[in-house]
Amino acid sequence: MCTAATYQTKDFYFGRTLDNEISYGEEIVVTPRRFRFSFRNMGALDQHYAMIGTAHVAEGAPLYYDAVNEKGLGMAGLNFPGNAVYRKAAEGRDNVATFEFIPWILGRCGTVREAGALLERINLTDTPFSDTLPAAGLHWIIAGKDGCLTVESLEAGLQIYDNPVGILTNNPPFAFQMFQLNNYMHVSPEDPENLFSGQLPLGVYCKGMGALGLPGDLSSQSRFVRAAFTKLNSVSGTSEAESVSQFFHILGSVEQQRGCCHVGEDKYEITIYTSCCNADKGIYYYTTYENSRITAVDMHREELDAESIIRYPMLREPQIKLQNK
Repeated sequence: MCTAATYQTKDFYFGRTLDNEISYGEEIVVTPRRFRFSFRNMGALDQHYAMIGTAHVAEGAPLYYDAVNEKGLGMAGLNFPGNAVYRKAAEGRDNVATFEFIPWILGRCGTVREAGALLERINLTDTPFSDTLPAAGLHWIIAGKDGCLTVESLEAGLQIYDNPVGILTNNPPFAFQMFQLNNYMHVSPEDPENLFSGQLPLGVYCKGMGALGLPGDLSSQSRFVRAAFTKLNSVSGTSEAESVSQFFHILGSVEQQRGCCHVGEDKYEITIYTSCCNADKGIYYYTTYENSRITAVDMHREELDAESIIRYPMLREPQIKLQNK
């Protein structure tokens, strides 16, 4: 499963974890403005905003898991099995396959408001990329300085929600996730008061007791609550180093360790990578499960008027600095 988050200091930050039992060879991919996107039902897009993110490249096409464009708009697709329902192409609609959805939005839109206007015409189709890559059950988070949206294609149709917490995980649907936050109104970063009974001399005996009741398991609902609490109560400086560090700590609150989520045979779901993009500057930071050192790729150091994608393999081997040489 996965968790996505936003964070605002002096700049706007957007990122996610990818939690799975297997990697598909993800890479950091910069798509310049003149790379040709060929959509299955919507023709070609020869000029668009440049973008950077993590993608699986298939047949020369970047299939983005998450990305941020040069205007500062970010988008990520998260696993949503059993709830995602897609349609056939329909006349009079923008028929976009799910694997095309991120470049369709980020290629054209510079703000959440612009994305919302484009979403009014969209029909997410069940078109597979290939025989070996069927349409994945996903829902999406779209975020920028002017807001945040969650997009879900359900049995009842396409649902577009304002997302005031700037967090997304997986099942259940977003509206239910938000409603469940009502169960945690009592959770606080402050020390609790004795509301149990005035007849008992109850008191605080250690730090952090205001957060008693905050869920600690790895389920999607619990990760949503924990990430929302951590993000909404986060405090950091506004420098790049402080902001990026804090963002990784926010998503660190929901990372998955090998052995804690058994998915069959000898397979375990782990946090394969965690990303954090400074959306204002176009700098994409990431860590991987074995390599906790933060690595960065700056899209503006590339030729953004080019026609070919630029690919960087994720650095997965541990990088340990020996301090007392």
